[in-house]
Amino acid sequence: MLNVNWLDIVTVFAWIIAVYMVIVIVFYSAILMISMFQLRREYQLDRIQVYEDYMEEFHTRPVSIIVPAYNEEAGIIQSVRSLLSVNYPTYEIIVVNDGSTDTTLEKILEHYDMKEIIRAVRKQVNTKPIIRIYQSSVLSNLFLVDKENGGKADALNVGINCSSYPYFCLLDGDSVLEPDAFLKVMKPIIDSNEEVIASGGSVRIANGCEIKNGHILKIGLSNNPLVIMQIIEYLRAFLMGRIGLSRHNLLLIISGAFGVFSKHWAIEAGGYKTDTVGEDMELVVRLHRLLKEKRINKRIVYVPDPVCWTEVPEDITILRRQRRRWHRGLFESLWTHRSLTFNPKYGSIGLISFPYFWIVEFFGPIVEFLCYLFMVLFLLLGGIYNEFTILLFLLSCLYGSLFSMSAVLLEEWSLTKYPKVTDIVKLFLYSLTETIWYRPLTVLWRCEGVLQMLAGDTSWGEMKRKGVSK
Repeated sequence: MLNVNWLDIVTVFAWIIAVYMVIVIVFYSAILMISMFQLRREYQLDRIQVYEDYMEEFHTRPVSIIVPAYNEEAGIIQSVRSLLSVNYPTYEIIVVNDGSTDTTLEKILEHYDMKEIIRAVRKQVNTKPIIRIYQSSVLSNLFLVDKENGGKADALNVGINCSSYPYFCLLDGDSVLEPDAFLKVMKPIIDSNEEVIASGGSVRIANGCEIKNGHILKIGLSNNPLVIMQIIEYLRAFLMGRIGLSRHNLLLIISGAFGVFSKHWAIEAGGYKTDTVGEDMELVVRLHRLLKEKRINKRIVYVPDPVCWTEVPEDITILRRQRRRWHRGLFESLWTHRSLTFNPKYGSIGLISFPYFWIVEFFGPIVEFLCYLFMVLFLLLGGIYNEFTILLFLLSCLYGSLFSMSAVLLEEWSLTKYPKVTDIVKLFLYSLTETIWYRPLTVLWRCEGVLQMLAGDTSWGEMKRKGVSK
């Protein structure tokens, strides 16, 4: 029989978890309200008229699009094709083949008739050696850099060294852009007279969509429950979290799948760090830190409208591996820059953003996991502990499903990317089930990421692609 004092201690811990979850729910509710007002204010504008003026070269800034590619034979041709048809006056595309072991290199060379060239490369960031540089004989703004394998961050650094223009965009090799995405993601940079030094766009899930020759023909949902839940998860992360944080210059993450950076400031910060699995967040944090230490007023923003469609895992093993890696990357960035936490020298980044990412994003899964353990324990104990079980379950539903449902409704209320009512209904119904099965899985995987981190595991993990474009 369990000792009463021990049960009292367990009860105290359960109450601490309950209070923690209430605080997080209040915080998420505030972010939700900010996101709602921000989205409605933006989307009451005439969206077409807003971007027409930016098609003139005089109003825009030239951009180098860097596409790191490692074993992307399934989708690289379609991704490049979608980039070649974007509505933007001046840009170049630099595909960086990071020592692929499949036919990625051969496919690009053959499909775009690439010829080897001699191109001056200013080595502003240290990288693995470049083997050859190619240029398309039919498309003068398309380049291919073949290099020794060094990882995604190293490939991005090579792209920065090879780029010609003052801004660069990073784009995953399996992604497809909407035609006006660059006009929209560059707008805050241009409008702010370059006070904005980095701008990130929304990433949506292409699995289930009809894509041909790098163009989105029809937006739809996959029949795979794992993919549907990831769609809901992405809506929640982008439409709720990033809009609210961006509004007050608190954003610490620009997705590695789609974002634009000032080359000057990225180089000033040292480029992408190659010894972390979270290179995208790490660069953004370093940029914030650099600006605060130099006392320069610059901003990093998120723009919900420009959309990049990308492939996500359909296999539970690959998804599990991805979520472990993401959580390790989060910790690496937070730990490396831990001196920012609660440090008034770094303003709102140190006093609000860093504590939020530590308390909610990093420790959140650990607290949720303990919540599930306590629910099981209290169910076994029965009696008055059933009340605790009900309380913790209701809080976990609020913490999970309710905010996911809100994100789905926010999507329909503002962006309406999914044209079929049945798709929205399906997303809404699936979001109701999140707390029951999907969220506990992701919580477990992220906790496994913590254990991997403690064990010193720095592996990236394989991400198999099947290609989303025909």
